[in-house]
This record gives sequence, structure tokens and C-alpha cells, in this order.
Amino acid sequence: MKKHTVRVYPSKEKLDRKDQLAWKIAEIASDNAPIKADVVDMVINRIIDNASVAIAAANRRPVASARAMAIAHPRNGGATVFGMPNDQKFDCEWATWANGTAVRELDFHDTYLAADYSHPGDNIPAILAVAQQMGKNGKELLKGIVTGYEVHVDLVKAICLHMHKKDHIAHLCPAQAAGIGTLLSLPTETIFQAVQQAVHVSFTTRQSRKGEISSWKAYAPAHAGKLAVEAVDRVMRGEGAPSPIYEGEDSVIAYMLDGKNGKYEVPLPEVGEEKRAILETYTKEHSAEYQSQALIDLARKMKPMIKNFDDIKDIVIHTSHHTHYVIGTGANDPQKMDPNASRETLDHSIMYIFAVALQDGTWHHVNSYAPERAKRPDTVALWHKISTIEDKQWTAWYHETDPDKKRFGGRVEITMKDGSKIVDELGVADAHPAGARPFKRADYIRKFDTLTEGIITKAERDRFIGLCENLENLTAEQVQQLNVQIPIEKLVNNKRDNKGIF
Repeated sequence: MKKHTVRVYPSKEKLDRKDQLAWKIAEIASDNAPIKADVVDMVINRIIDNASVAIAAANRRPVASARAMAIAHPRNGGATVFGMPNDQKFDCEWATWANGTAVRELDFHDTYLAADYSHPGDNIPAILAVAQQMGKNGKELLKGIVTGYEVHVDLVKAICLHMHKKDHIAHLCPAQAAGIGTLLSLPTETIFQAVQQAVHVSFTTRQSRKGEISSWKAYAPAHAGKLAVEAVDRVMRGEGAPSPIYEGEDSVIAYMLDGKNGKYEVPLPEVGEEKRAILETYTKEHSAEYQSQALIDLARKMKPMIKNFDDIKDIVIHTSHHTHYVIGTGANDPQKMDPNASRETLDHSIMYIFAVALQDGTWHHVNSYAPERAKRPDTVALWHKISTIEDKQWTAWYHETDPDKKRFGGRVEITMKDGSKIVDELGVADAHPAGARPFKRADYIRKFDTLTEGIITKAERDRFIGLCENLENLTAEQVQQLNVQIPIEKLVNNKRDNKGIF
């Protein structure tokens, strides 16, 4: 790995394009680095993981709406849409839109946390949709996904978006564009321009994750993917993009991030070096914001220590800056304490999540968010006794550069009315690579089986898992079948409607 210094250059100070971050990204996207078996295995795991959460969300309103929009854009030789029959194909940008929304809706797939936040699995829908439409085989798809993960993780390691209230899709979109560039074996120059356009059009505010969080939280990564597909398409026709997009005098760094004196050290592999960033990412056992994963496991562990929840005076969670200010009381969002809040908001309230997990000793992607569950009087009473505090030690662990030393959990202090305390802590979730029960292939398949039970047939399950596990050897025709089909009668919005413009 090599760290690249990225800063703002006044227009009068010439910056060669080969010294620009977008060019460095394009260089590794257009190389032919080897891919080892452990990386291949993890790509397979993440394709399975994405499909499991997408199918579980197939009939939720945002996903059904996105699918209806995609269905209005049929295309012979296009891409498939999760749940729909494999012989029905759609424009790849709209398949990206539908599938990206389905993957993100339950907030239940993989994550990487560093200077910023990310769900690197959001790269897969766009890259897969383009692969299907462009007739690419399994090896080509694999290479594209590996690039998407690498670029995404490396940007997240170095450039903080959230402190400037920018949404984290600003790192996702250029990663998707780079991954598509690898998939299509595009020249460095073409990928360079696509990455720049992707950065330029994907900067949005974090209001989508603040206050009353709406369904846009699920659509945002899909929108980034759609923008990435369009960026690559346009530059393949010979068009250029704003440049230098990171370092320019009026660039995103100068006016959206750290300002004209901003400087970042972005790590990227050398040209020809293996791209292994996917191995640093981790999936979720629980359908909730990643920084709640370890705390759900800790609540499950602490539940037997409490005989009567009414005897609790208060609960204080000592945790990192990110957790306190994004999903904790440091966010100062009254909606995070509101029993009538949306699922998307409850998913970003560690106070709610810890209360329910402590009472139930488990977490369920549907039942734990049900309105009747959120409004239970005893839950509301417990929920409102919970607060968070930033602990500098947990913040330091959160930002550790050594993946084996990173911690995303916290220390919980439960004070009883009699003055006694119950105290425990957990650094990483049980399913984390460094956790008590790291996820392996069998765990990904079990998650798939759990989330798709009663939705798909056994034959469809076996067909899809079989294709995934043979990823490297798939023909272009088989890649076009890399989709999970739901019996059509079980699928809401399975044909074009007249509710919108399309």
C-alpha cells in the first residue's frame, strides 16, 4: 500500500493528472492485479449476503416502489431485478436502482467504519447489473467487485465526510464507477473521467440520516449506483468530467470538506498489488446500524443479570464519538426517543435498540421494529432511562488503524434503584472477524436461509447458492441468471403501474 497526499491546488499551481487522486484510483482499477482464494471466498459471501437481505425486504414499500420504477424500463439483454423472473430484463441503471434499494432497505448487510462510514456491499448491485447487460463472465464480475470494495474502503479510511455533514455515498459513487471500469476493462483515462464525474454528482447532505429519517436512506446508495452507471456510460462516449475533482481550487475538498488548507493521506494499493480491502469489512448478524451490533450482543449477555426491569434507575453507554453523536443522545434528535418514530429512525437510536435487546435477549429484523413493539409502555419507560457518553478511549479504539485492534462497542453501566451497578463491555460484535463467533460461509448461508424462508422455493435457493459458489467459473449466460426469483404471486409490484411518471 502507498499513501497519497491529497490537498487543494490553486488553479495557477499546475497539478499533473497523474498526480491526482482520481487518476491514482483509475490506475489501480485498470491494472491486472491477482486475486487470491480468500478474497474470492469473501466476494461470494457478500453476494449471498446482499441477496438474503434484498429478498427479505422485497415487499417493503420503498423496495416495491423502486422495483415498479425499474419495471417501467424493460430492455432486451438488460439486467435482472431481485425477485423478478430471470427472463425479464431491464435497463441496468434501473436494475441498479431497484436492487440497490432492496439491499440497503433493512440496513442488514456489510459495513466498514474508519474516518467515515460505509456499506461496501452497496457496490455490488451496480457492478452486477452492468455485468449482466454487457455480457461479462464470473471472473470479470469478481474483478469489478474487488475494485469497488478496495476504492470504497480506502477512501473511508482517509476522508471524513460526516464531520462536514456530507452523506457517505460520496465515497460509494466513485468506488462503483471504478468497479464498473474494472469490470469492463476500460482504459485508465476513461475510468479517471468516470470517477471524477461520480464524485462531482454524489455529494449530498447528511439530513437523510438526521431527524425524522425517511425511506431515502435506502434509496441513497442506489441513487449513487445509478449515477455511477451514467458516469461510465457518458465518458465511454468520449466525454470528460470536472477536474481535478478532489484537488481543484473550487473542488469538493475546498468547499465541501476540510477547505483550502485541507490535506488527506489516502492509502491505495500499488499498481499490480493485490486488492484485499474486502477482508477488512464485516457483515451484520442483526438488522440495525453497525455501531449497535456489539451493544445488541452485550444486551443479550446482560439480560440474565436483571431480575426486574422496573428496578433500573438509569443506563449509561460509554462509547465512541461516532456512536454517541450519530445514534446516541449526542445527536440531540428527539425523534430517537419517540415511540412513533419510523423504522429508519429507530434503526439509528441505540437507546431504543439497547432497550429492546435487553428486554428480549434477541433481535429480529421485523419484530424488533414493529410499531406495537416500539410503543410498549415498559419499553418506552426503559428506553427513556438510557443515555450515551463519549469516552475518549472508545473513540481511540474506533479509529485504530490496525483492524485487529478496532472496537465499535462500548461499556454499559446499569444503575439500579438500590444503588447497585451492573457493568460490562464488548468491543466487537460476535459476528465480527475478531468476535466470539466470526461469520463463515455456513453463517452467510444460514442467514440467507433464515431471511428467505417462506419466500423462495428450495430449488431456487439451491440454484442461486450453487451459482454463487462457482463465481469464478460462471459464463456470461450464468452471470445473467445471478438473481433470486420469488414466485410471482408473492411479489408486490411485479408489473408496471401508473402511480408515477414512468
